[in-house]
Amino acid sequence: MMRIDAHHHLWTLARGDYGWLTPALAPIHRDFSLSDLAPHLAAADIKGTILVQAAPTEAETMFLLDIAAKAQVVRGVVGWTDFDAADGEARIDALAAHKLLVGLRPMVQDIPDDDWLLRPALAPLLAAMARNGLVFDALVLPHHLPRLLRVIDDHPELQFVLDHCAKPRLASDELAMWQGDIASLAERPNIVCKLSGLATEAAPDWQTADLRKAVDHVVACFGTHRLLWGSDWPVVNLAGGYEKWFAAVETLLADQSPDEKAAIFGGNAARIYLSSRGRNVEAN
Repeated sequence: MMRIDAHHHLWTLARGDYGWLTPALAPIHRDFSLSDLAPHLAAADIKGTILVQAAPTEAETMFLLDIAAKAQVVRGVVGWTDFDAADGEARIDALAAHKLLVGLRPMVQDIPDDDWLLRPALAPLLAAMARNGLVFDALVLPHHLPRLLRVIDDHPELQFVLDHCAKPRLASDELAMWQGDIASLAERPNIVCKLSGLATEAAPDWQTADLRKAVDHVVACFGTHRLLWGSDWPVVNLAGGYEKWFAAVETLLADQSPDEKAAIFGGNAARIYLSSRGRNVEAN
């Protein structure tokens, strides 16, 4: 089964729409291309990727789709559209015409209104996503989880992916509320969890054992058939890098069977992101 990195980014700073990406983030404040990623993929024997938006513009989504069209390794793109636009449904329909687009991701963690997910105007846009076979990547923080749960219940026809396990507060070990909300989410069949982003939530000098509580919890709640591994590269360069994160997850999943590990490291991503768009991962 092909290994797939279900979450990485690429960016060119001169494009100018990465408002969050400032010189303060020195290790990642530069351009990152597929040629930079290639050695990491080779080291981990990864043959396919899901390229995820990093800027809240449709221009960046088109930039990523252009990269994907020219690179066989990129199997799909999770893009962005303006969910607050009056013509939001039409925008989604137009973007969905690009077959390499597999999902959309509003940057909920950066939206000032904590109740944004509950806006009634969002409902027809989520219906449009489901109609087009697009996945909703939920970039949320722990306090958003009760709101996300309501949205998931209201849209059983839409596939949701929880990015970065909702960024649990590993550095401070404040996990009790997160654990309860994750357990509730996992009871819903139309959401899966992306095993990504944990390194940057841990203490700066994190060790594999520091991630154990969170990883064990999402495995117990979602099961190995509903977890997708992603690198969150190059953001992971802020917290040890690609190889350290990949090795940590391999260690933390050591007790899983070969088939279960193959699902987390690729099979589930192929099913969730690519099958809904009628694409056979092995044929691309």
